[in-house]
Order: sequence, then C-alpha cells, then structure tokens
Amino acid sequence: MGRTVLVVDDDKKIVDLVSLYLRKEGYAVLCAYNGREALEVARREQPDLIVLDLLLPEMDGMQVCHALRAESRVPIIMLTARSTDEDKLLGLDLGADDYVTKPFNPRELVARVRAVLRRAASADGEPPPDVCYGDLTISFIRHEVSLRNRPVNLTPTEFRVLEALAREPGRAFSRSELLDRAFGHDYEGIERTVDVHVMNLRRKIEPEPGKPRYIGTVPGVGYRFEGHHVA
Repeated sequence: MGRTVLVVDDDKKIVDLVSLYLRKEGYAVLCAYNGREALEVARREQPDLIVLDLLLPEMDGMQVCHALRAESRVPIIMLTARSTDEDKLLGLDLGADDYVTKPFNPRELVARVRAVLRRAASADGEPPPDVCYGDLTISFIRHEVSLRNRPVNLTPTEFRVLEALAREPGRAFSRSELLDRAFGHDYEGIERTVDVHVMNLRRKIEPEPGKPRYIGTVPGVGYRFEGHHVA
C-alpha cells in the first residue's frame, strides 16, 4: 500500500498490538509514546495518518491535534477511553477525522484507518473545475479552498462536508446524508458530528460565523449551501 501510519499511545502494549495489525495489512508504522515525541515524528516523517491517544504525557492528544491542525491536514483518528458524546465531539471539534473508543478491536481500528485513508484520497467521478462563490473558491480537484485569495486550512473531513454541500447548492441535506457523504455508509457515529464540522467550517469560511452566508441551516432538516456560483 505504501502508506505510513503514526501510532501514538503511552501504553507500549497498545502501540505494539496496533502496529502488528497495521503491518499485517501492509502499512508502514511509526511509533511515539508521548505528545511531544508524536509532534516531532509527525513533522519530521509526514505520515499519511495518525492514530492518536487522548491521554498522553508531556502534551495530551488534544494539544497535539490542535498543533497539527495549525499546520497540516493529515487525517487523525483519536483513541479515547471517554465514551460520552461530548468527549468524542471535543476531539472532532479540534479537527480529528474519526474516533475509536477504548477498549477496541484492533481489526476495527485497522478498518477505520483504511476507510479514512480511502476517503481522504478518493474522488468519485470526474471532479469539476474550480468554482467560485463570492469570495470563496473551491477546487474539487486539488482539495483546496481559498477565501479572498487566501488559503483556508480545512481538515479532510471538513472538506468532504463542504464539497457535499457545494456540489449541489440550494439542496437541503439531512445530517445523516452528510454523514454518509463525509464518513461513508458504514459509519456508525452520531449525527451531532456533522454539527461540529459545520461549526468549524463556518468559523473558517464565513465572514460572520453567527450570520452564515454560505452554509445555511434548514430547520428540522439539516444544512444547505447558499452560495451562488460566479463564472
């Protein structure tokens, strides 16, 4: 496969177990056991995906995720022993692409890795050229977004949510539809995940996030893209 995964956990047994299963699937594996080491390895080696535990010494997983998201769009899967929706959404709010709750089946984690990498790399059908909506430009080919000619750093998941909406301006999408578009039909996460990603998108692309110009809320349904294409 030629893909590299960085596995970060302060429990060496977990790192060894996850590494074993990933290597069986053909992935190259990097390891780190605390937050500072994880950040250093990620910056130096540029892995294709990071499996990141939340509770780490020196820097916790939230701090690592926040630092990475300031400079990178690398897909991140959070490992968390906290099972409440609020804790899961907190990780997504910082830019994680998915989460797995401890204790976990290593085969399930490998499946999540495979799915997140596939979503990050694939594009169904022939993508359209760049499209402009006012000050917002979206390149479906390059997976890039700019606002007033300045690049906007979106996570892969945030881009997929925006892409789903912007490909069909004016159409009302339910949260479950956006989950399917962004995460795949086999995703079993909570629909509030979409609200977090939309909130993050609005903070990044809306001139006034509290009065969104591009991503509108459809009461009782979900969201729609309000922009009008500029030729």
